[in-house]
Amino acid sequence: MSNRNFRIGDSVELLDDNVSGIVIKVEGHEVTFETSDGFEMKVPFSLVIKIEGDLDIDMGDDSLIQKLNADLNRKPKKPSQKPKRQQPAMEVDLHIHNLVDRSGHLSNFEMLNIQLEHTRKKIEFALEKRIKRIVFIHGVGQGVLKAELHTLFRRYDQVEFYDADYQKYGLGATEIYIYDNREEFKTHSINKRILLNKNMLFNLN
Repeated sequence: MSNRNFRIGDSVELLDDNVSGIVIKVEGHEVTFETSDGFEMKVPFSLVIKIEGDLDIDMGDDSLIQKLNADLNRKPKKPSQKPKRQQPAMEVDLHIHNLVDRSGHLSNFEMLNIQLEHTRKKIEFALEKRIKRIVFIHGVGQGVLKAELHTLFRRYDQVEFYDADYQKYGLGATEIYIYDNREEFKTHSINKRILLNKNMLFNLN
Protein backbone atom coordinates (compact mmCIF):
# COMPACT_ATOMS: atom_id res chain seq x y z
CA MET A 1 0.00 0.00 0.00
CA SER A 2 1.48 3.37 -0.98
CA ASN A 3 1.20 6.87 0.44
CA ARG A 4 -1.49 7.86 -2.04
CA ASN A 5 -3.92 5.42 -0.43
CA PHE A 6 -3.95 7.49 2.76
CA ARG A 7 -4.41 11.25 2.85
CA ILE A 8 -4.57 13.76 5.68
CA GLY A 9 -8.20 14.00 6.72
CA ASP A 10 -9.10 10.37 5.91
CA SER A 11 -11.13 8.41 8.45
CA VAL A 12 -9.32 5.21 9.47
CA GLU A 13 -9.73 2.33 11.90
CA LEU A 14 -7.34 -0.20 13.42
CA LEU A 15 -7.73 -3.77 12.23
CA ASP A 16 -9.09 -6.12 14.93
CA ASP A 17 -9.77 -3.23 17.30
CA ASN A 18 -12.43 -0.62 17.93
CA VAL A 19 -10.13 2.40 17.65
CA SER A 20 -10.66 4.93 14.86
CA GLY A 21 -9.70 8.49 14.02
CA ILE A 22 -8.64 11.05 11.43
CA VAL A 23 -5.30 10.90 9.60
CA ILE A 24 -3.01 13.81 10.50
CA LYS A 25 0.29 12.57 9.01
CA VAL A 26 1.46 10.07 6.38
CA GLU A 27 5.16 9.28 6.46
CA GLY A 28 7.08 6.39 4.90
CA HIS A 29 5.04 3.25 5.47
CA GLU A 30 3.30 4.57 8.59
CA VAL A 31 0.21 6.67 9.21
CA THR A 32 -0.51 8.83 12.25
CA PHE A 33 -4.13 9.43 13.19
CA GLU A 34 -5.88 11.31 15.98
CA THR A 35 -8.69 9.58 17.87
CA SER A 36 -11.92 11.28 18.94
CA ASP A 37 -10.37 11.56 22.42
CA GLY A 38 -7.51 13.66 21.06
CA PHE A 39 -4.80 10.99 21.27
CA GLU A 40 -2.38 10.28 18.43
CA MET A 41 -1.51 6.77 17.22
CA LYS A 42 1.25 5.93 14.73
CA VAL A 43 0.91 2.54 13.02
CA PRO A 44 2.08 0.74 9.84
CA PHE A 45 -0.19 0.83 6.79
CA SER A 46 -0.81 -2.91 7.10
CA LEU A 47 -2.57 -2.53 10.46
CA VAL A 48 -5.07 0.19 9.57
CA ILE A 49 -7.91 0.50 7.07
CA LYS A 50 -9.61 3.50 5.54
CA ILE A 51 -13.28 3.97 6.45
CA GLU A 52 -15.05 4.66 3.18
CA GLY A 53 -18.19 6.78 2.85
CA ASP A 54 -21.65 5.42 2.08
CA LEU A 55 -22.05 3.74 -1.32
CA ASP A 56 -24.06 5.59 -3.94
CA ILE A 57 -26.51 2.92 -5.18
CA ASP A 58 -28.83 3.52 -8.12
CA MET A 59 -32.03 1.67 -7.18
CA GLY A 60 -33.32 2.17 -10.73
CA ASP A 61 -30.72 -0.24 -12.09
CA ASP A 62 -32.67 -3.49 -12.83
CA SER A 63 -29.52 -5.63 -13.06
CA LEU A 64 -28.41 -4.40 -9.65
CA ILE A 65 -31.83 -5.15 -8.14
CA GLN A 66 -31.71 -8.70 -9.55
CA LYS A 67 -28.25 -9.24 -8.11
CA LEU A 68 -29.33 -7.96 -4.69
CA ASN A 69 -32.36 -10.28 -4.68
CA ALA A 70 -30.17 -13.23 -5.67
CA ASP A 71 -27.76 -12.42 -2.86
CA LEU A 72 -30.60 -12.23 -0.35
CA ASN A 73 -31.98 -15.62 -1.40
CA ARG A 74 -28.60 -17.34 -1.36
CA LYS A 75 -27.97 -19.62 1.61
CA PRO A 76 -25.66 -17.78 3.98
CA LYS A 77 -22.20 -19.21 4.46
CA LYS A 78 -20.66 -19.77 7.84
CA PRO A 79 -18.54 -16.70 8.53
CA SER A 80 -14.82 -17.36 8.56
CA GLN A 81 -12.94 -16.45 11.70
CA LYS A 82 -10.96 -13.27 11.36
CA PRO A 83 -7.25 -13.97 11.81
CA LYS A 84 -5.75 -12.40 14.90
CA ARG A 85 -3.01 -9.84 14.46
CA GLN A 86 -0.61 -8.47 16.99
CA GLN A 87 -1.95 -5.11 18.04
CA PRO A 88 0.41 -2.27 17.11
CA ALA A 89 2.01 -0.36 19.94
CA MET A 90 0.83 3.19 20.53
CA GLU A 91 3.85 5.52 20.51
CA VAL A 92 4.01 8.35 23.03
CA ASP A 93 6.88 10.84 22.72
CA LEU A 94 7.46 12.42 26.13
CA HIS A 95 10.03 15.01 25.06
CA ILE A 96 8.75 18.23 26.59
CA HIS A 97 8.63 20.17 23.29
CA ASN A 98 5.94 17.73 22.12
CA LEU A 99 3.78 18.40 25.18
CA VAL A 100 3.89 22.19 25.60
CA ASP A 101 4.27 25.14 23.24
CA ARG A 102 7.00 26.78 25.33
CA SER A 103 9.11 25.21 28.05
CA GLY A 104 11.71 27.89 28.78
CA HIS A 105 9.79 29.20 31.80
CA LEU A 106 9.30 25.74 33.34
CA SER A 107 11.48 24.24 36.05
CA ASN A 108 12.76 20.67 35.78
CA PHE A 109 10.23 19.64 38.43
CA GLU A 110 7.34 21.20 36.49
CA MET A 111 8.42 19.55 33.23
CA LEU A 112 8.68 16.17 34.95
CA ASN A 113 5.17 16.51 36.37
CA ILE A 114 3.79 17.41 32.93
CA GLN A 115 5.45 14.34 31.41
CA LEU A 116 4.16 12.03 34.15
CA GLU A 117 0.62 13.41 33.94
CA HIS A 118 0.66 12.96 30.16
CA THR A 119 1.82 9.36 30.67
CA ARG A 120 -0.95 8.67 33.18
CA LYS A 121 -3.60 9.98 30.76
CA LYS A 122 -2.26 7.77 27.98
CA ILE A 123 -2.41 4.69 30.21
CA GLU A 124 -5.98 5.50 31.27
CA PHE A 125 -6.92 5.96 27.61
CA ALA A 126 -5.35 2.60 26.74
CA LEU A 127 -7.22 0.88 29.57
CA GLU A 128 -10.52 2.34 28.35
CA LYS A 129 -9.90 1.42 24.69
CA ARG A 130 -8.32 -1.96 25.52
CA ILE A 131 -5.05 -1.01 23.84
CA LYS A 132 -2.47 -3.58 24.90
CA ARG A 133 0.89 -1.99 24.11
CA ILE A 134 2.34 1.50 24.51
CA VAL A 135 5.90 2.64 23.82
CA PHE A 136 6.90 5.68 25.87
CA ILE A 137 9.83 7.55 24.30
CA HIS A 138 11.63 9.27 27.17
CA GLY A 139 15.18 9.67 25.87
CA VAL A 140 18.34 8.74 27.77
CA GLY A 141 19.42 11.86 29.69
CA GLN A 142 20.21 11.29 33.36
CA GLY A 143 17.55 8.62 33.74
CA VAL A 144 15.30 10.62 36.09
CA LEU A 145 12.21 10.48 33.86
CA LYS A 146 12.71 6.77 33.15
CA ALA A 147 12.95 6.00 36.88
CA GLU A 148 9.80 8.01 37.64
CA LEU A 149 7.95 6.27 34.81
CA HIS A 150 8.82 2.87 36.24
CA THR A 151 7.47 3.99 39.62
CA LEU A 152 4.24 5.08 37.93
CA PHE A 153 3.91 1.81 35.98
CA ARG A 154 4.21 -0.22 39.20
CA ARG A 155 1.04 1.42 40.50
CA TYR A 156 -1.02 -0.44 37.89
CA ASP A 157 -1.76 -4.04 38.84
CA GLN A 158 -2.05 -5.31 35.26
CA VAL A 159 0.87 -3.44 33.66
CA GLU A 160 4.19 -5.04 32.74
CA PHE A 161 7.05 -2.85 31.51
CA TYR A 162 10.37 -3.51 29.81
CA ASP A 163 12.90 -1.88 27.46
CA ALA A 164 11.44 -1.15 24.03
CA ASP A 165 12.95 -2.46 20.79
CA TYR A 166 16.62 -1.45 20.92
CA GLN A 167 17.07 -1.38 17.14
CA LYS A 168 14.28 1.17 16.78
CA TYR A 169 14.55 3.22 19.99
CA GLY A 170 17.99 2.54 21.44
CA LEU A 171 17.99 2.96 25.22
CA GLY A 172 15.54 5.85 25.15
CA ALA A 173 12.17 4.11 25.34
CA THR A 174 10.15 1.80 27.58
CA GLU A 175 7.28 -0.40 26.39
CA ILE A 176 4.38 -1.46 28.57
CA TYR A 177 1.95 -4.35 28.08
CA ILE A 178 -1.50 -4.07 29.64
CA TYR A 179 -3.18 -7.31 30.70
CA ASP A 180 -6.96 -7.62 30.81
CA ASN A 181 -7.00 -8.03 34.56
CA ARG A 182 -4.81 -8.52 37.61
CA GLU A 183 -5.23 -12.31 37.65
CA GLU A 184 -3.95 -12.64 34.07
CA PHE A 185 -0.91 -10.55 35.00
CA LYS A 186 -0.23 -12.65 38.13
CA THR A 187 -0.48 -15.88 36.12
CA HIS A 188 1.95 -14.53 33.54
CA SER A 189 4.39 -13.41 36.26
CA ILE A 190 4.30 -16.83 37.95
CA ASN A 191 4.90 -18.64 34.66
CA LYS A 192 7.79 -16.32 33.87
CA ARG A 193 9.41 -17.00 37.26
CA ILE A 194 8.98 -20.76 36.79
CA LEU A 195 10.64 -20.55 33.37
CA LEU A 196 13.46 -18.43 34.81
CA ASN A 197 14.08 -20.96 37.60
CA LYS A 198 14.14 -23.83 35.09
CA ASN A 199 16.72 -21.98 33.01
CA MET A 200 18.87 -21.35 36.09
CA LEU A 201 18.76 -25.03 37.07
CA PHE A 202 19.62 -26.05 33.51
CA ASN A 203 22.64 -23.72 33.49
CA LEU A 204 23.84 -25.10 36.84
CA ASN A 205 23.71 -28.63 35.46
